[in-house]
Amino acid sequence: MTHSGESRAVELDIGGSLRVFDIDDPKLPDWVEDTALTSGGFPYKKKMKSEQYEAELEALQIELVKAQLSMRQTGQRIMALFEGRDAAGKGGSIFTIHGALNPRYARVVALTRPTETEAGQWYFQRYVTHFPTKGEMVLFDRSWYNRAGVEPVMGFCSPQEHKHFLKMTPSFEQLIVDEGIHFFKFWLNIGREMQLKRFHDRRHDPLKIWKLSSMDIAALTKWKDYTQMRDLMLEKTHTKIAPWTIVRANDKRRARLNIIRHILNSIDYEGKDKKAIGDIDDSILSVGREALK
Repeated sequence: MTHSGESRAVELDIGGSLRVFDIDDPKLPDWVEDTALTSGGFPYKKKMKSEQYEAELEALQIELVKAQLSMRQTGQRIMALFEGRDAAGKGGSIFTIHGALNPRYARVVALTRPTETEAGQWYFQRYVTHFPTKGEMVLFDRSWYNRAGVEPVMGFCSPQEHKHFLKMTPSFEQLIVDEGIHFFKFWLNIGREMQLKRFHDRRHDPLKIWKLSSMDIAALTKWKDYTQMRDLMLEKTHTKIAPWTIVRANDKRRARLNIIRHILNSIDYEGKDKKAIGDIDDSILSVGREALK
């Protein structure tokens, strides 16, 4: 990312107090650093230790491999959507799941903006072409829910298109479930200070700067707008057959472990080891929009 040298400082309303945040300042403000982990009501004051994380992750990845082998025999299909604010940890969670699996039967879908042809199609059409075949797992890094968040906030769709999407999506997802696909919808929730910290990390790490886009910068002052759209999305599209699973993701390690546990607990496969899977941390992962209240 290039920078002209001019400050991109913005004034943000943080909990009723005005704070200045300059993403180009190499020093992260103390008010961000000190509150990032516990922001947004995150229940832990310290991140999970790496030694514990690696041990638990290895056991879970072994279960993922067993599940994939079983899926190849039974023809089960899995599809998971990963949604959340920018820098919520969607890509990292997907990478952690996908990394241990045979890539021939586990795919990641991260679509760019629609082409002119795609823009003229039925809205869901370009996503349907990526749905799983028998024995396959497909992980969507963002999905059709762009129309519930970034599109209305940034003015990329009309209010009528947004309203129509919220009306039609439950029926569309009913078809997915009726087809026999194991269908998961994850919303990774982070606090505002944690988002600012991750944006800052990306801006000043040459290996991460590609993750920071102009859209991320534009979103800095639109936190409340995204919150409003998120809440409306959860209200209209959280259904019994296709529920939203809310993941508190300020600590990426805890988030990833509990996402994998939730998937493994939700499917049957040969050799399933419930002890190895372990218990869900209910303070990190829960089903239903009430988890955000």
